[in-house]
Amino acid sequence: MRVLIVEDNARIAGFLEKGLREEGYAVAVEGDGDRAYARATAEAFDAALVDVMLPGRSGTQLVRDLRAAGQRLPVLLLTARDRTEDKVQGLDSGADDYLTKPFDFAELSARLRALLRRAGSAAPAVLRVGDLELDPAAHRVRRAGETVELTPREFALLEYLMRNPGRPLTRAMIMEHVWGIRFDPGTNLVDVFINALRNKLDPERTRIQTVRGVGYQMRGTPEPVG
Repeated sequence: MRVLIVEDNARIAGFLEKGLREEGYAVAVEGDGDRAYARATAEAFDAALVDVMLPGRSGTQLVRDLRAAGQRLPVLLLTARDRTEDKVQGLDSGADDYLTKPFDFAELSARLRALLRRAGSAAPAVLRVGDLELDPAAHRVRRAGETVELTPREFALLEYLMRNPGRPLTRAMIMEHVWGIRFDPGTNLVDVFINALRNKLDPERTRIQTVRGVGYQMRGTPEPVG
């Protein structure tokens, strides 16, 4: 899952980024409403955490503009304003939820998961490719009916592969979507995690295929469950 954080306070943005990365999300950060709008309309995100008070366009204006552009990105507004009228204004702008500062990260994480569940209600709740099943909501993976324990980052990598079966994914694409950072040709991070996944799920090296000169792909076609 890929989340856009729009927050101009570097300390808060860093706190959110660290917490979400530890939970396995890929994260991108913007501190300006105008830049966030450009990025949200040009790139694929699963959800956004948006501060109300921002340089450029405000958080509520950002949400209004995204909705006017037909962008249905789930948005959780973050603000120090706790008056009822402020919450009403935020929700009326098109935001899906509203959380006042200071907040507990556990609550933010739970609200984010709820947003993602609601946003995915029209899509299959569980992904299946061959005998592999991945449940994003339960954060569970099964192979041939047996549960396989994965780290948060391994889970995020597998989810990205399973959402794109048969599609070659470059190392740059994987780094951007799973780690939320630009690819460094000098690192073998992607290869290390692919090897870890293969050891747990694909010891025969037939399921997660190497595409020479490109990257990797998940063999097979998706079979929605649920």
